[in-house]
Amino acid sequence: MSDLSVETLLSFLNKIEKLKSVPRHCVTADGIQENVAAHSWRTAVTAFLIRDEFPDVDMDRVIKMCLIHDIGEAVTGDIPTFEKTGEHEAAERQAIDGLLRILPDSLYRELSAMFAEMDALETKEARVYKALDKLEAVIQHNESDIGTWLPLEYELQQTYAAKSVQGLPFLECLQDACVKETKRKIAEEALPETKP
Repeated sequence: MSDLSVETLLSFLNKIEKLKSVPRHCVTADGIQENVAAHSWRTAVTAFLIRDEFPDVDMDRVIKMCLIHDIGEAVTGDIPTFEKTGEHEAAERQAIDGLLRILPDSLYRELSAMFAEMDALETKEARVYKALDKLEAVIQHNESDIGTWLPLEYELQQTYAAKSVQGLPFLECLQDACVKETKRKIAEEALPETKP
């Protein structure tokens, strides 16, 4: 039997519910401001769908990483990567620790170890999670109206996930496909409108 009580579970879920309303920098294809929960969800779905591409990786662990990686943002909010400082990262680590301390000690230790693994990026699981985290952001930006992009994102879209996918052939191919889509969007935007 688990040492997780119903009350503790509800307390933790109430805290991370905020992720459903914490906006991210990007908008969806429908022009809706994306939220942190939606990003984490689709990152986890992607990990599930590509699990057979990584027979030597514990993809269940990767899915867990994808699901929890941004829980600190329930406290700190989302800071776009190009604005994030060491101070922001320290505040997010503190927020994560505070949230995990709500849980029973066994879960606290398990999830704290998982966050340490994600930060270290030394295991295949952590590397795949991080690549998917970045790729999902690139995919979402490609799906959004290019008019919502900041000028720096024209280049960032093409480089953001590049280093993370190195040595992961399937994800290298996904990165290439994303860059092609980015370039197509940029080229299409540059075309003069034709009048009927």
